[in-house]
Amino acid sequence: MSSFPPLAERMRPRSLDDYIGQKHLVGENAVLRKMLESGRLSSIILWGPPGVGKTTLAKIMAVRLERPFYILSAVSSGVKDVREAIEKARNSRFFNSASAILFIDEIHRFSKSQQDSLLGAVEEGVLTLIGATTENPSFEVISPLLSRCQVYVLKPLENSDLMELYQKVVKEDVLVSKRELILEEDEALFRFAGGDARKFLNILELLVNAYPDDEPVVINNTNITELLQQNPAQYDKNGEMHYDIISAFIKSIRGSDPDATVYWLARMVEGGEDPKFIARRLLISAAEDVGLANPNALLLATSAFQAIQMVGWPEGRIILSEVAIYLATSPKSNSAYMAINEAQGLVRDTGNLPVPLHLRNSPTKLMKDLDYGKEYKYAHDYPGNFVQQDYMPEKLKNKTLWKAQDNQQEAKLRERMEQLWKKK
Repeated sequence: MSSFPPLAERMRPRSLDDYIGQKHLVGENAVLRKMLESGRLSSIILWGPPGVGKTTLAKIMAVRLERPFYILSAVSSGVKDVREAIEKARNSRFFNSASAILFIDEIHRFSKSQQDSLLGAVEEGVLTLIGATTENPSFEVISPLLSRCQVYVLKPLENSDLMELYQKVVKEDVLVSKRELILEEDEALFRFAGGDARKFLNILELLVNAYPDDEPVVINNTNITELLQQNPAQYDKNGEMHYDIISAFIKSIRGSDPDATVYWLARMVEGGEDPKFIARRLLISAAEDVGLANPNALLLATSAFQAIQMVGWPEGRIILSEVAIYLATSPKSNSAYMAINEAQGLVRDTGNLPVPLHLRNSPTKLMKDLDYGKEYKYAHDYPGNFVQQDYMPEKLKNKTLWKAQDNQQEAKLRERMEQLWKKK
């Protein structure tokens, strides 16, 4: 049994000069390189798919800046671990020395209370936070913490980056450099790696180990596919799946193509994607893309999300398929989505306009004396449970935000509103 660490660990870069990929961040005159060259580092979040060098980059930064470096994994750490790390960082700082670096892997998995526990230390400069996440930090990191960090996006490695890594392995690795490698084809190698350096190195190591020491290692599409014996989607679950495939899935629903929809769904199912992740995206699509053109879509998507939590894989694929096809074949409307966007823009432009007196609550005598609730018309007291009165602030009187779109369901809603409000 080999006493050497895995190839991916043996090839881990120790400096920026050895680091492959992410030229937009660490290349000549790039932002992170300039930051390190200046000796100053602010709290940052590194966002990108697995295997693109987030952890490695954090370690390189700590070594380059010669600062104490502490690592926590959000999967196995709690608030107590965070507080202990903060205390270590506090104790390691003397006089005007630079703060220690705390690296938190998968920071998106931290709960709100865990993230809250970091705020004071980051704000006071007790430590410099480097968070790594595969999920959009806008949704997964609390706003107060996010506002104190600069977010940098790391991209999947290009094929040219992976080829550079291959050449480096062949020349420098203590074990692989002693073997004869014959690169006949690289398409499957790149495809299964999916821009993930760790997967790329793991595949290469598997292939090398599959050959006796005295035989050349032949790299071609057939050998790699037979060795892995799995679908590319399975191998690239956390990289491509969370980015390109889910995007294609939602856009196929929006484009009313049930065949493409179920194909991309199958890619995710075969890749072992979390069914709740897919169900959540279906919920969003039901509201954003189908909307009022078929209000039942949101009800079905909600029921599917609940059912998925009870069923899981593999039967959950049938539930997801039913809902996905239903959404894809439904008429589409984003009128609700557009209406709330326009309304939020209006609020930002006009500020906190006063609520009309007749719409205000009046639980006390003073409020009634100030005409709170005066002349409010209770709709259920009128024929058809409707009466015309103003509900918007005075400055926005007769302002229209929801605009019905051209589909059967909203045509009925538009007709009813026109009957009730006449020329409004």
